[in-house]
Amino acid sequence: MIIRDAATRELAFIRKQRVSAYEEHAAKIPADHWNALKKAISSDADSHDGVALIVAEVDGQIVGSVALFPAKSDAYEGYLDELDYPEIRMLAVAPEARGKGAAKGLVSECIRRAEAKGFSSVGLHTGEFMASAMGLYESMGFIREPQFDFEPANDGIIVKAYRLTLK
Repeated sequence: MIIRDAATRELAFIRKQRVSAYEEHAAKIPADHWNALKKAISSDADSHDGVALIVAEVDGQIVGSVALFPAKSDAYEGYLDELDYPEIRMLAVAPEARGKGAAKGLVSECIRRAEAKGFSSVGLHTGEFMASAMGLYESMGFIREPQFDFEPANDGIIVKAYRLTLK
């Protein structure tokens, strides 16, 4: 597996793959919440200044991606104050590629990049309905930061905050 920066020409594919990867959650949440999530993960936020868009590639095919937003950026488009550390967003792995280490590899690369820039923490947010994602993050040492939770669709569904203290 190769973990690398995405090329500009790959953006449309990555955004489409991201929506496909998240579609399994559509049946678990209200339609308005799904529509808001779909809009957020397919937006151009992943191409803003300072955002690192990273992909996992196997046999020449992109199987997953993640965006690492810089510290002090509006990673959540107004839902949250700017944080003092980088934020991992939009982690997605194609359904057929799951369970093979792509998600862990992508998160590990985000951690490596945050450490290389001298940050003492890296954060992320995930929907409370994404049990496997929460399991991954907790297994990698991320801890809950409920003071940074938010409710984007005013429907009772919480987007949970996590933070990892770096070495």
